[in-house]
Amino acid sequence: MVRFVVRRLLWTIPVLLVCMTILFGLMRVGGGNFLRHPPPAGLSNVGWVKYGDPKPESITRNIERRLGLDLPWYEQYVHYLGSVARLDFGPTFTFAGRSVNSILREQGVITLELALLSLGWAIALGIPVGVAAALSRGSLLDRAVTALTAVTMGVPIFFVGTVLAWLFAVKLALVPAFGWTSWQTKILPVLALGLVPFSQIVRVLRFEMLETLGRDHVLVARGKGLRRSRVVSVHVLRPALIPLVSMPGPLLGQLVAGLFVVEWIFSIPGLGRYFVAAAEVGDYPLTLGLTIVLTVTIVIANLLSDIALATLDPRARDALLGE
Repeated sequence: MVRFVVRRLLWTIPVLLVCMTILFGLMRVGGGNFLRHPPPAGLSNVGWVKYGDPKPESITRNIERRLGLDLPWYEQYVHYLGSVARLDFGPTFTFAGRSVNSILREQGVITLELALLSLGWAIALGIPVGVAAALSRGSLLDRAVTALTAVTMGVPIFFVGTVLAWLFAVKLALVPAFGWTSWQTKILPVLALGLVPFSQIVRVLRFEMLETLGRDHVLVARGKGLRRSRVVSVHVLRPALIPLVSMPGPLLGQLVAGLFVVEWIFSIPGLGRYFVAAAEVGDYPLTLGLTIVLTVTIVIANLLSDIALATLDPRARDALLGE
């Protein structure tokens, strides 16, 4: 198991290198000029006007020299690799007085809280709903749950977030529509971001339980006269929960994709909103820094899921260690 973990961690290095190289090349090809195009309104920035550049050319050259932007692209790339190796992602080009590390520390807490709350309610509610739907197969509850999960997985998250904001914040005025300052402001974004993970957990658990209910050992347990609650808890639910152990990694990847949309719709000052702002103006240190952190987070989540799955299921352990 230790060898498997070390091998997976070592494979993270080339994955990060490929991501960094591709993004660095794309941002160089894009040709964005952060000195002329500041971030969108609502985020603190250097303060240059969006259209035109009133600064003298000498000031622009001094800024480029101070940030190392006057160097050839390959020297910038090597210099950036050295900074990343020291866990120093450098200064941002568009947010005055801030570094990439400071944004990761401050905005990362907000994004982490949003992701954990969304994943938490999806797991806490998805497991009992999936169990209830499987045990009442063909009933009105089962059909309603199946229809709900199909709809929530098929509707884009930006549409869900917009509808929730319009209905509960604008029309009914029950909760605020924007921000991340109180528990009231967190309800809508957490609900919107957790809908897809909730639906996936319900669908997977329902399918696994229905499949397990028809296996021979369950039929034998029923034939021996065991109580239905014991048959479900011991012989059905426990093996059906094993596939859910491998889901946090993929679910986290989907949450990261949804974070960008949810944080933008509800004006949450998290990493996703800063990522979009940096990509718009060509701030490659901030874009690359956030990409590296998100990639490492997803890799670690997948690794922990594989370890937990290998611990619970000997067949999975043999498959993983046999790679």
